[in-house]
Amino acid sequence: MRRISRQRELSGSLEKLVKKSPVWREKDAPPRSVPDVGPVLSLNLLGGLPEPGNLDRKKIAALVGVAPLNCDSGKIRGKRFVWGCRADIRTKLYMGTVVAIRFNPVIEVFYQRLIAAGKKPKVAITACMRKLLTILNAMIKNSTSWNPEMSSTT
Repeated sequence: MRRISRQRELSGSLEKLVKKSPVWREKDAPPRSVPDVGPVLSLNLLGGLPEPGNLDRKKIAALVGVAPLNCDSGKIRGKRFVWGCRADIRTKLYMGTVVAIRFNPVIEVFYQRLIAAGKKPKVAITACMRKLLTILNAMIKNSTSWNPEMSSTT
């Protein structure tokens, strides 16, 4: 119980700091405009990942740990895994993506298409995590709000 109250206290102070700073408010506005991105994911992206908007989609996916990395050696081609990097951000992104699969039409259609193509649910969720991160990164970079028509093409 004590840990939860401490987390709420820190989250509240972080929200106050973001509201006071025009620079942070500008970076916080685009992710918050996405229907399934709440304050927890948005603040964690800003606090734990100061690079959004500065990196391309491949680099930011590798930084968060949602880019599939190979396990090859010589002629042997192994499975691709996601691992490493900023696991705390990845866990928050996972929960945001699970919500997005249910309530965000763009991510939901993408997930259903992957499942229909025979992908395992965990692989499809990871691909949706990467897509959501790519969308958020582009929104922060361009300082734009959520637009489902534009996001469905990324």
